[in-house]
Amino acid sequence: MLVDDHRKLREALRATLEKAGDIELVAEADDGAAARELARELAPDVVVMDIGLAGKSGIDATRRMLAKNPGIKVLSLSTLADPRMVLQMLQAGAHGYVVKSAGSEELLRGVRAVAQGETHLYAEAAAAIVDNLRKQSPQGTRSGTLGRREREVLQLIAAGKTSAQIAGALHIATGTVEVHRRNIMRKLDLHNVAVLTKYAIREGLTSI
Repeated sequence: MLVDDHRKLREALRATLEKAGDIELVAEADDGAAARELARELAPDVVVMDIGLAGKSGIDATRRMLAKNPGIKVLSLSTLADPRMVLQMLQAGAHGYVVKSAGSEELLRGVRAVAQGETHLYAEAAAAIVDNLRKQSPQGTRSGTLGRREREVLQLIAAGKTSAQIAGALHIATGTVEVHRRNIMRKLDLHNVAVLTKYAIREGLTSI
């Protein structure tokens, strides 16, 4: 589903998605309320969400939509790679962030990536996050409290991998991954993927 309140841009985005061949556009919306209603009715796999919606922001729309439909993957779309916007969208539950100037191929890569449950950040957005985290990085680190396997699991969590994918990559049981995930959150006192990803970037445990 495509959510954007600028008709001409929405038409251009629609044309890009329809030409892809492997992507079916099931609905369009021009505001958050319509998007939430369509998401409830149609349960699309992916929602491309414009951050700068008139009235309620795309951040608020994403948060409300995912509260009712947590299985949907959201790829956020913005004119700017503002680190605050990127982090707020990730904290709202989005799986990716693409700037509108990146071009059609980048948009398609983002849609395909988040459809697979991966995190997709356009280079400018990733750089903005890293710069912001470097400026805010506190003295000291908690990464030393993690064991080697826990650090490996955290790296893969930050890369957007599911527990099953992590288990396959590390040749361990999915249940073991879940145990490591709980231990990581308990040791670091960080309790969602967005803040774990921020932590992993800041501590140099992963690169985007």
